[in-house]
Amino acid sequence: HVLEGLIGMAEQHGPSGCRLLRDGLIAKYGRQDVLQDQQNMGKSFIRLSQPNDTGANTFEYRLTLDIEGKAVLEAALGPLSAPKPVDGERDLRSSDRRRGDALVTLVRRAVAAGDEVGKTNKTTLLLTMSYDDLKDRLGAATTLGGLDAGTHLAPETVRRLCCDGSVIPIVLGADGEVMDWGLEKRFFTDAQTKRLWLRDGGCTYPGCGAPPQWTDAHHLVHWADLGPSNLDNGALLCERHHTIVHSRRLAGRVVKGSFGERVEWDLTRGSYDDLLARRAASNTATEPA
Repeated sequence: HVLEGLIGMAEQHGPSGCRLLRDGLIAKYGRQDVLQDQQNMGKSFIRLSQPNDTGANTFEYRLTLDIEGKAVLEAALGPLSAPKPVDGERDLRSSDRRRGDALVTLVRRAVAAGDEVGKTNKTTLLLTMSYDDLKDRLGAATTLGGLDAGTHLAPETVRRLCCDGSVIPIVLGADGEVMDWGLEKRFFTDAQTKRLWLRDGGCTYPGCGAPPQWTDAHHLVHWADLGPSNLDNGALLCERHHTIVHSRRLAGRVVKGSFGERVEWDLTRGSYDDLLARRAASNTATEPA
């Protein structure tokens, strides 16, 4: 049936139609982690060129993003690039012009935010995924809304994105019912994030000097694994090291010492899975007979 579907899609829509089905088929029928590995590989191709002066007081950039970056950017550009009539008159800007203006608006908002913690949730990335797939890192999440609807994101990518308050995972049960709309209690509050800024001083990955305003608050035990949103379960990570921690499944812990608290990372690949195994064994040992 899979082959018949691909042939039918190719007859009607050509190679581009087959590409639309590809990630969904890999997520459903492929070996575990194949889709994740392929999407992780895409990050090595991310590029933003230097501006090319066209000679007409305009400048051209060449931008290449991976599938995750595209999904996040499209979610942000969508509301900002919609036509905006003025005094009842139509917005005559082309679609490309509106998208260019929206990108500049995003940059201006980011610069204006400066060292502030707060984020606007007017733009959100909506993802649907079953709870079992999210917990067991199987299948893929599907984006909803906007031009990017239907994009498949691998499970470890979803876990990392869900540390961000502007990403809403719609977790589904076995029969497709909505179990969780990504309640705000799974996010760190602004007050908690400021405390993490003060405690960690920036990215906690060994050797990284990224300042706190360039970091995200990461759950040391992921909320999908029943980890709480408190300071003992939080750590600041820059975008690059946040990706590495999730893709390599690294465990961290808050260590209390005479000079305060700090985050200590176990850089052994799969150390997070070892942590989950120890937690499961501990919980089993404490359950009443």
